[in-house]
Amino acid sequence: MNISIIDEVVEQLKVMPEDLQWQVLEFARTLVKTELRGTTGQKLLCFAGSIPLDDLEFMRQAIEQDCERVDINEW
Repeated sequence: MNISIIDEVVEQLKVMPEDLQWQVLEFARTLVKTELRGTTGQKLLCFAGSIPLDDLEFMRQAIEQDCERVDINEW
């Protein structure tokens, strides 16, 4: 079954209460006005491989050691 995104959104809207339909409409209007910012991945490709492997390994280890840990007394 190949259903388009627009058709799927319409189907979801049909089963939502009207107040939620309004929220979706306002969100869609906000998205249309949103200005894209940043740099495309294509422009960043020139930097690929520029970080030395030793530094990458150091960063990987730091992430594994420190991420997903909670310090209850931090606050």
